[in-house]
Amino acid sequence: IAIPGNIRLRCISWNKDQGFIACGGEDGLLKVLKLETQTDEAKIKGLAAPSNLSVNQTLEGHSGSVQVVTWNEQYQKLTTSDQNGLIIVWMLYKGAWYEEMINNRNKSVVRSMSWNADGQKICIVYEDGAVIVGSVDGNRIWGKDLKGTHLCHVAWSSDSKVLLFGMANGEIHIYDNQGNFIVKMKLSCLVNLTGAFSIAGIHWYHGTEGYIEPDCPCLAVCYDNGRCQIMRDENDHNPVLIDTGMNVVCIQWNHCGSVLAVAGSLKATSQDKDVNIVQFYTPFGEHLRTLKVPGKQISALSWEGSGLKIALAVDSYIYFANIRPDYKWGYCSNTVVYAYTRPDRPEYCVVFWDTKNNEKYVKYVKSLISITTYGDFCVLATKADENQPQYVLVLCNSIGTPLDPKYIDIGPLFVTMTKTHVIAASKEAFYIWQYRVAKKLTALEINQVARTRKEGRERIYHIDDTPSGSADGHLDYSRAIEGTRDPICAITASDKILLVGRESGTIQRYSLPSIGMVQKYTLNCRAYQLSLNCNSSRVAIIDLSGVLTFFDLDTRAVDSTGQQVIGEQLKLERKDVWDMKWAKDNPDLFAMMEKTRMYVFRNLDPEEPIQTSGYICNFEDLEIKSVLLDEILKNPEHPNKDYIINFEIRSLRDSRALIEKVGIEESSQFIEDNPHPRLWRLLAEAALQKLDLQTAEQAFVRCKDYQGIKFVKRLGNLQSESMKQAEVAAYFSRFEEAERMYLDMDRRDLAIGLRIKLGDWFRVLQLLKTGSGDSDDALLEQAHNAIGDYFADRQKWLNAVQYYVQGRNQERLAECYYMLEDYQGLENLANSLPENNKLLPDIAYMFVRVGMCEQAVSAFLKCNRPKDAVDTCVHLNQWNKAVELAKNHNMKEIGSLLARYASHLLEKNKILDAIELYRKANYFFEAAKLMFKIADEEAKKRTKPLRVKKLYVLSALLMEQCHEQMQNAQRGRVKGKSSE
Repeated sequence: IAIPGNIRLRCISWNKDQGFIACGGEDGLLKVLKLETQTDEAKIKGLAAPSNLSVNQTLEGHSGSVQVVTWNEQYQKLTTSDQNGLIIVWMLYKGAWYEEMINNRNKSVVRSMSWNADGQKICIVYEDGAVIVGSVDGNRIWGKDLKGTHLCHVAWSSDSKVLLFGMANGEIHIYDNQGNFIVKMKLSCLVNLTGAFSIAGIHWYHGTEGYIEPDCPCLAVCYDNGRCQIMRDENDHNPVLIDTGMNVVCIQWNHCGSVLAVAGSLKATSQDKDVNIVQFYTPFGEHLRTLKVPGKQISALSWEGSGLKIALAVDSYIYFANIRPDYKWGYCSNTVVYAYTRPDRPEYCVVFWDTKNNEKYVKYVKSLISITTYGDFCVLATKADENQPQYVLVLCNSIGTPLDPKYIDIGPLFVTMTKTHVIAASKEAFYIWQYRVAKKLTALEINQVARTRKEGRERIYHIDDTPSGSADGHLDYSRAIEGTRDPICAITASDKILLVGRESGTIQRYSLPSIGMVQKYTLNCRAYQLSLNCNSSRVAIIDLSGVLTFFDLDTRAVDSTGQQVIGEQLKLERKDVWDMKWAKDNPDLFAMMEKTRMYVFRNLDPEEPIQTSGYICNFEDLEIKSVLLDEILKNPEHPNKDYIINFEIRSLRDSRALIEKVGIEESSQFIEDNPHPRLWRLLAEAALQKLDLQTAEQAFVRCKDYQGIKFVKRLGNLQSESMKQAEVAAYFSRFEEAERMYLDMDRRDLAIGLRIKLGDWFRVLQLLKTGSGDSDDALLEQAHNAIGDYFADRQKWLNAVQYYVQGRNQERLAECYYMLEDYQGLENLANSLPENNKLLPDIAYMFVRVGMCEQAVSAFLKCNRPKDAVDTCVHLNQWNKAVELAKNHNMKEIGSLLARYASHLLEKNKILDAIELYRKANYFFEAAKLMFKIADEEAKKRTKPLRVKKLYVLSALLMEQCHEQMQNAQRGRVKGKSSE
């Protein structure tokens, strides 16, 4: 955006909430702009959407050069000041900005202003050492004069308890929020430095979007000479140190504290003039990218609220750059895996989003380093523990279930995986793990796999070694942590080969799985990302500045000296590339993202580009699946299926258009010239629609679809044309249409068969009931039971009961009654069952579980299990019932049962209960013995003689009953003998 009148810009600030951009410049220039994207199309959401200026307002009020602009996002205010020391606070009213307050000390110029994290207070520092802290409503809270100092910067801590003041001489002083001096900051980045230097910027990230890992550096201080330090807090004595090697004018963190942008200029080696650049660093000082910026002098930079754009004030222009974050994400078997941070949790939140069923599984992972995916699996690389330098590679399936963790002692900076191996590399060494995955095994096989688990071999190699492939690289970590002069910078692998890129531009090729060094290639760039095509013949290289080049690994050529050289650089080169994917089924096809466009290349020739800013998930079957991660991560807890976009490449679009417009004959010629299984399938399906069975069969043969061939054969055996059409409709999942056709042909049986195949039992029942004539009883029962199962699976027991009753499914009925606690229904069911039915014991146990002794006993007796009935009575303390049953069924162990229970009662000193037990069980002698014992004890106490008398009488009565019992038994015996 060009500023009218070529007025030079001094400062710029992007409102993180509402998206307004304020820029100040010479001659009192102050503008507020807003970029808005207009698009309803899902495909070109985000960065790819065209944007225009929806707000372009010039704010009048300053006369001198505007030097400081700062937003208060919480209260929608803009604070600006100029070279004359005039401060204006602007407010938003009905979409435009108006002056709200004015302040001028008339003594000195404002060097820096900063609102605190919650927008309640502003701190203003003047060049002459004056400090004013005011509230958002314009009242002064406190002021202070720091005599003899020249102030130039100010920053608040995230909890608003600490203020940092940057001095003109480069010192940084730490004060509390009442203006009391605490201490000078220790500046490790300026050690051994002489000459004059000044502070280029202080920025303290407030943690509003969470931190990329616990205890992450968040306070950045940078000097104009390029020295920078990033601290965990104001007292950090071990900060991250960076020497950017440039003249710095401005620094700023992105919205989530994961990237620090440092803007300034660099002396160009060839010319005398300076080159404007922006360098990007992680909080740990790792350099991410370098962005070259046109123009004479860069003066300020500001991040957009989502961290996807950056605005740069250069001369009298505002330049905008798109940022493509290196998200932690992957794609495996229809699942997008992505990670994000939350302000309320120290861990990463990793989401496994199944895009097919729109279900998501969430895991929380501490210190996540990267996500790598292949096929159906995903590897999460994490740091094991804060204190130990150990790392973990966790193999997960596509719903995030950990299958196998491996602990390693090298930092997995680069991870790649193939069908059988996971390869992780630090800067000096690479580790190879041959993982095994239990594919749907039986229990027996799982045990065998567990025993042979040692096969998951692990090996490690130093980058400077030359393995032959014969000997095993043992896990020798002492060698792995030795340094190297040429560190690793990228890796990639296929089933056959492993490529390791080094910073010098060398690429080392190893064979897989034996790991033997095969070849070294030399590139003229430092790889940032390597990617192999599906037959491992070519590698794509994206370097640090986003240039994409290609290298053919197998070409043999002769160089100028007559030496044979293997491998050659291909002619194609593209700039500003941030993502690329080879097709899985064609070695010459690949898709790449360049700025906000996607290009598809076939044999290095591009097709026309598609406007999108999605990350490429998958490229196969001539279709590209891409995901708008920027949009998903705006609301990561609720991913939307609209953000997954499928693009068809040109040959697929052309073939489809040809088939629709020209016909099958001509299209088959075109597909013959551009063969691909996907195109043959397209042709086969089109031929099927027209019932051209011969072409369909040939096309199915060409795309090796055996089921398709069998289907065409079956169609050929059918006589009726309408029957064929109905079968084709069912084949293309147009089930309603197929059913209608079957019914029109009066083939209700086929319509029912189709619905049974689909498991749509509700429709089966409808069809069975609507038909004239008697419907099949067995089928009706099956349908009722299937619908009962449907409701039971969803815990709708009441509905399930109705269908099970109609389906006469007694087993499931018992289960439903039990779940509904309908014990009357359960009892009725037990009574209706025939004797010795296999369901009776189950029902009896259901009664036992809820303590219904009588019903349980009758169920046990009905299936002829008296022992279980007695056990139940004992279990439920119905001893008299137990004894009665044992007697009726002549069971021997009743005595021991009673003795066991009585001793249990006596232990608890419940003597009367024991007597009652013996009496009920007709064991009068034992009862009388215990009664006499109580009577004797009471007599010894010499109290209440009447009660003692009653006790003795009771004992005597029990003895009487005992004698009677013995006489009856004898009479019975005599009777028995005489009858003999």
